[in-house]
Amino acid sequence: LSLSVSVYQFLCSICLDVFTDPVSTPCGHNFCKTCITQHWDISTQCQCPMCKEFFKQRPELRVNTFISEMANLEGSMCKKHEKQLELFCKTDQICVCLFCTFSDHKSHDIVPLKEECEVKKAELGETDAEIQQMIQKRRVKIQEIKRSVELSREDAEREIADSVQVFTSLMQSVERGQAELIGMIEETQKTTEKQAEGFIKELQQEISELMRRSSEVEQVHRSSYVGSVRRAVAQLEETLSNEMKKLLEAELKTVQQFEVDLTLDPDTAHPKLILSDDGKQVKHGDVKKNLPDNPERFSSCPCVFGQQSFSSGRFYYEVLVKGKTKWDLGVARESINRRGQITLDPNHGYWNVCLRNENEYKAAAFRPVRLSLKSQPQKVGVFVDYEEGLVSFYDVDAAVLMYSYSGCSFTEKLYPYFSPCVNDGGKNSAPLIITPVSHAD
Repeated sequence: LSLSVSVYQFLCSICLDVFTDPVSTPCGHNFCKTCITQHWDISTQCQCPMCKEFFKQRPELRVNTFISEMANLEGSMCKKHEKQLELFCKTDQICVCLFCTFSDHKSHDIVPLKEECEVKKAELGETDAEIQQMIQKRRVKIQEIKRSVELSREDAEREIADSVQVFTSLMQSVERGQAELIGMIEETQKTTEKQAEGFIKELQQEISELMRRSSEVEQVHRSSYVGSVRRAVAQLEETLSNEMKKLLEAELKTVQQFEVDLTLDPDTAHPKLILSDDGKQVKHGDVKKNLPDNPERFSSCPCVFGQQSFSSGRFYYEVLVKGKTKWDLGVARESINRRGQITLDPNHGYWNVCLRNENEYKAAAFRPVRLSLKSQPQKVGVFVDYEEGLVSFYDVDAAVLMYSYSGCSFTEKLYPYFSPCVNDGGKNSAPLIITPVSHAD
């Protein structure tokens, strides 16, 4: 349920605006279809504007449906009142609807949105026609420079040929002078070409900047919301982030209502495990205790079941994992193999989340899933909905969902499953502790 939205993911790097008909290049970068097409139309080489990768021929552009759908989320409706954004608050620099002016913006400086867009358009200082004219002038200048270079090259070649013809008869006496003359002519030509390349590069950069500004002007003509779209997207991002955090906190509080009181079952504990007297803590010891070899006991892996089993309904419990470098937590069905080595995956009756190497978290699914967590959980919550076939794991302190197994088919008793793993010479000696839920006021 974790969600992260960034405004920059929905902005074209050419026009710096929200994507219109977003397409992807073979190198993986995204642009408005019109922006990248116009960029290649005026460029002498087919090149990605972002990573500068060259293409031998203009590649086929494919519509990026994901970005297109996400960009379409940026509607022009007020999220609070479900009304059209027709006004602009100069005080807060945001778009508002009519109802906003009677509540949050009662005493603010409010103007029609179209009027504000016209002001923004006037601030651009140049019309699209003027920019196009400036672009054309620079294109003409590029052609003039190229022609000048060509004429210079022809003159150089002609001078070299004339020099060779004039001094052929005097080769022995003026050979050194002839070589120097040719060198001077060639050096002059190189200098001319180098200067021309510099002029062309500067003019092409100016054309690119003018094209960008032209796109801004065109966007102003097409949409009355161009002056406020970035602020609207930023507001949307902040709202989504806050709402998602509230939803996750509410979800955790909901599942915590199904808290059960668990104790560990000593008859299932591996002989090297040490259980506390109250049955709430378990850790791994170096000495193997002489215990009855009953069929319920794990014989090889350092595991233990909870005494309580569940065959219907919902249940939730929390385990303190602070200070550990390895652990396994979850639930398992009653009929799992407890003798010898075990395989932690749903196909063998286990639904678990594991920690390895201090900071490597994974879900032991049919194919292990690496979990990317922003922080290391100190307390893990486990929630099971038997009828829905759902097993979820939470970072309690961060109120973050770590992973969920969904669509499971439970047909027998489920037991809470704990493994503190081996103590690793004392590095992993901290216990797993079943703790009561701390309900916030």
